[in-house]
Amino acid sequence: MSNARPGTAGATRTCPHCKTRILESAAICPACKHYLRIDSPNSPLAQPMPSPLKVEGVIRQPADGGSWEYQVVVTVRDERGEEVSRHVVGVGALHPNDERTFSLAVEMFAPAGKAGRRH
Repeated sequence: MSNARPGTAGATRTCPHCKTRILESAAICPACKHYLRIDSPNSPLAQPMPSPLKVEGVIRQPADGGSWEYQVVVTVRDERGEEVSRHVVGVGALHPNDERTFSLAVEMFAPAGKAGRRH
């Protein structure tokens, strides 16, 4: 999982539904969208922050272009440029006149009671 201790910013766990590694503070799995817990109105929740990165692009295969294969790879690097993680998130093929839309978003959260502090 992560190097962060349970209860600290960046701590992770496995979604019981889809087995994706997610933030421990997540109430809804970002991969499968299943609810992971029902929080009472008095429970502290992670607060969503403005998204620092959103990218979307459309690729359309020309009618006379034949078929091409694609793979979607996401890489995360730290401040030294060293690879933290790398994942193939999708593969497929585009045939003539096929179209695919690819979206990438980085969602940021301030753990409950810790907004603005760095660990």
